[in-house]
Amino acid sequence: MTPRDIVVGDIGGTHARFAIACLGGGVPVLRDVVSLPAHDYPDLAAALRCYGERLGRPLPEAAAFAVAGPVRGATISFTNSPWRIARDGLAEALGLERVLLINDFGAVGHAVAVLPEGDFARVCGPEGPLPTHGAISIVGPGTGLGVAIVLRGAAGAQVIETEGGHTAFAPLDAFEQALHARLLRRHGRVSNERVVCGAGLVAIHEALRAEEGQKAAPLADADLWAAALGGDDPHARAALDRFCLSYGAVVGDLALAHGAAGVVLVGSLTQRMIAPLRASGFAARFTAKGRHSGYMGAIPVRLATHPQPGLLGAAAAFAAAA
Repeated sequence: MTPRDIVVGDIGGTHARFAIACLGGGVPVLRDVVSLPAHDYPDLAAALRCYGERLGRPLPEAAAFAVAGPVRGATISFTNSPWRIARDGLAEALGLERVLLINDFGAVGHAVAVLPEGDFARVCGPEGPLPTHGAISIVGPGTGLGVAIVLRGAAGAQVIETEGGHTAFAPLDAFEQALHARLLRRHGRVSNERVVCGAGLVAIHEALRAEEGQKAAPLADADLWAAALGGDDPHARAALDRFCLSYGAVVGDLALAHGAAGVVLVGSLTQRMIAPLRASGFAARFTAKGRHSGYMGAIPVRLATHPQPGLLGAAAAFAAAA
């Protein structure tokens, strides 16, 4: 493949990340990575213009954008953002010759498919590399809960985009039943994304304090995560321990449903919490699947350590479609 540059974006409910990707065979190379607060811009075009202004030079004429929502229909709606993208005329509206749109976790799947083994860290399960054949479940909490599947085989890797984060949350003990009841009253339906996501820690923290007969002080997601990961706030840390339990149970259910040969956890949130995650009950909940516990214990669970899997995957998807 002749080397060429494209602009890539990873557009979520919180951040709009952009970079220039060099394609030329092998793993795409990213440079000029910029993260913008998505809520500061009315749409993709405005955010992309700002990125170009920051670079101070013309952008490449082709682009690939990973977006946090299902990529189908004439208009793409984001799950956790008011942004909308009209597919017809998008390239012209952005001043580009070609644009590829892909679901954000579909993009992460493409990243996992091309990353070398050195970009994966063990979370639990057997040692060794990820299997070269079979389904690899890709899961990561952030603003929401992303899920994808990579099918590995002799002919290469196939990425399957899913909305698995919206499957129903299944409480496994008395606390989770109380948490489920609180969230059910609030939302009418409780998906896994309501619990295993950035804001899920706040919901868990509130439920724990209510269980103690106390009202939780209002905290922003970021502040509670900082307190939980800092370790000085016992209530925040207890919420994190509970979060890890639910995280393990949800990832295990997804892996079981996918018939997974391996699991890859992704995202900056999991990268930040990797030490408490390993020390928590995540692995026990992951494998606690009754008659299939032995099967689950043989599944390697890894963390993708690449700092920008969405951007990398958008570039890899563009290269694969070329």
